Amino acid sequence: MVMEEVEILLVEDNPTDAELTMRALKRKNMANQVFWVKDGAEALDFIFAKGEFSNRNPDNLPRLILLDLRMPKVDGLEVLHKIKAEENTRKIPVVVLTSSKEDRDIVESYELGVNSYVSKPVEFDEFIDAVSTLGFYWMLINNPP
Repeated sequence: MVMEEVEILLVEDNPTDAELTMRALKRKNMANQVFWVKDGAEALDFIFAKGEFSNRNPDNLPRLILLDLRMPKVDGLEVLHKIKAEENTRKIPVVVLTSSKEDRDIVESYELGVNSYVSKPVEFDEFIDAVSTLGFYWMLINNPP
């Protein structure tokens, strides 16, 4: 994959959930535009073109970030905080896609500037439908700044 073509950055430490998410996006013909990172540290390196992604052009930002909260190294709330704290990244739509339904996670995510908070459905078909709808909305219907 050429790094300039990344439209959706998937930040997910669970390989099964990542595969399901990419399968759902494939239904809407968006899977070839997804880049998957497995933890928050990798996500920050990708977004800010550091570490193993230092050769990536930092001006070519993803159009959408799907972000899990519970991850190793750097959790999703810290990733969200750093994205929304920087002028050049704060307008990227970030959708928290997590298994957490805890009120404090929802409130803190919105306080940090998340654009949407979605709890991962447990049932396979519901999960596929939810992610397909998210991808369709944020990539095709929503008008970004």
